[in-house]
Amino acid sequence: MACLLLLIIPAGLAAPFALVGHGFRTLGRAGLRPADRRDWLRGVAPLLGAVAVAFYTWGMLLVALAVLDAEDGGAGSAPLRPCRTPGQSQRALSVVDYTVDYVPLRFVCETQGGGTYSAETVPDYVNAAVVGFALAAVVCAGAAALGPETPPEKDPAV
Repeated sequence: MACLLLLIIPAGLAAPFALVGHGFRTLGRAGLRPADRRDWLRGVAPLLGAVAVAFYTWGMLLVALAVLDAEDGGAGSAPLRPCRTPGQSQRALSVVDYTVDYVPLRFVCETQGGGTYSAETVPDYVNAAVVGFALAAVVCAGAAALGPETPPEKDPAV
């Protein structure tokens, strides 16, 4: 399951550039003229999606570093380094394995008794930002698709 990181991270590094290019191309077609609201929403949605993908990729990089740290053997590797939480050393001593959750993005430590807890490898703001920007992108795209088309204003000079 952690091998999926090797596929997601390169795609996540390339996708924001593609989304930003698409968004600016769409906004560029609207130009400086008084554009239809739908044109602006069609341009803003991929930009918001790019920010969501960038945050998710940042979180994936943090999880990948935690996986590399957990897989590193040698002196000081038990208990798993990502599972060591300050002030809770007893819990870390019972860790036997780990998993990676992709939604919400987190590194999960598994204990002997069958319990789990989330390591503090991915900051809380990452998952919140991914949800917020992705939801905003979906709302903009939906409003652009479902909203009424307003006719462009006529130039008073003509």
